Amino acid sequence: MALPSPFPEVATLRREHADIRFVDILLADLCAVPRGKRVTVEELEQVYRGGFLLPGSMFGLDVLGGTIQQTRLGFDEGDADRACWPVADTLVPVPWLDQAVAQLQTSMLEPDGRPFFGDPRHVLASVLQRFAALQLTPVIAVELEFYFLDRARTVTGRIQPPLLPLTQRREYRTQINSMADLNQYSAVLADIDTACRAQRIPAGTSLPEYGPGQFEVNLQHSSDALRACDEAIRFKRLVRGVAARHGLEATFMPKPYADMAGSGAHLHVSLLDAAGRNIFESQAATGNEALRHAIGGLATSMADFMLVFAPTINSYRRYRTESYVPLNPSWAVNNRGVALRIPVSSPENRRIEHRVAGADANPYLLTAAVLAGMYHGLTQRLDPGPPLVGNAYREGITTLPITWPEAAMAFEHSALVREYFGEAFQQLFVTTRRGEFHAFESQVSTLEYEWYVATS
Repeated sequence: MALPSPFPEVATLRREHADIRFVDILLADLCAVPRGKRVTVEELEQVYRGGFLLPGSMFGLDVLGGTIQQTRLGFDEGDADRACWPVADTLVPVPWLDQAVAQLQTSMLEPDGRPFFGDPRHVLASVLQRFAALQLTPVIAVELEFYFLDRARTVTGRIQPPLLPLTQRREYRTQINSMADLNQYSAVLADIDTACRAQRIPAGTSLPEYGPGQFEVNLQHSSDALRACDEAIRFKRLVRGVAARHGLEATFMPKPYADMAGSGAHLHVSLLDAAGRNIFESQAATGNEALRHAIGGLATSMADFMLVFAPTINSYRRYRTESYVPLNPSWAVNNRGVALRIPVSSPENRRIEHRVAGADANPYLLTAAVLAGMYHGLTQRLDPGPPLVGNAYREGITTLPITWPEAAMAFEHSALVREYFGEAFQQLFVTTRRGEFHAFESQVSTLEYEWYVATS
């Protein structure tokens, strides 16, 4: 008989899931891609003792997993290993796999125990420390949009909507909040909900979005921002895994179809004081002074952090007029065309909805950037100006950097990014993003052949 484990989470797993044989040890990289290794359950205690090692170059990768050597985390340091320590309360079963598998999220530390500068989870933790010093606790909720796709591509190699499970028709129309669409996907959505419960992910409302096979799932609000982002990382892996069990592919790609709606990551944020009161509480729909200062900081910092909100080349294809994607740092009450929306709510639930980021944004970095902007606005008492009324796209003014090179330049030279994220992380992130951009730009696309072979 095996001796009881000295680690409570391991003991609980063995007691409640005696069939578990393997554990996927996960580390989310800069692009929020889970990377890691599969170990046996017998090796799990060694992971909890700090015996799980991965190279620091895990945070110097492009989205395809290639090391960007300019980060100096590859050959320049001999691809050196560092210990990855378990994140509390993330040891959970993986119900969509046939094998008896669990998973565990980790975070990387330096050999002397300091946080590794390249790990986005530590970036968020450092921003949260600033709020703790003010005796304020952020409360966040993440909304994630995604598409179900057919696993087969078209004859030209493009993606396509799946055959609807009930009718076996392929639907290309857009139909917001369609209950018929919800019924078509009810089986896979039910399994996603079941898997969320097994993995302790507080998923709430599911709703069909504009695109064919597009859905949004709201994760419930939490006063533990790190935990909420851990759950968002788990959720994205879960959706892809459950979809595969149903013969589907799921993608959080921001703009999979040129002529259909993009997928975003909306963040709802409020702040609690030491007594647990929402400091944005107000009878006025436009909020109180604290809320307006927070919005002022978010508006001021938005361009600086655009590379976080839109980290890949595809991210920037979302930013189109009258597409429910903001083009400038506007704010308003109950208006989905602006960047910073004050949703309809009771006074005690007054909050800000940040609507800029694509679904490909790293949840830790997205939350860190939003909170950094709010902190900046609160401490500097910034004024956002009057709220927008009416059509947010009427004037056609674009003030955000909505191309990848512009966003990289703004991020790289931002004093705000340097202050809140640290200079080392600032340079690391922009170097990986720029390396990926250069690799993408070096390819010759099919469209270029179609346009230029016969005309040049």
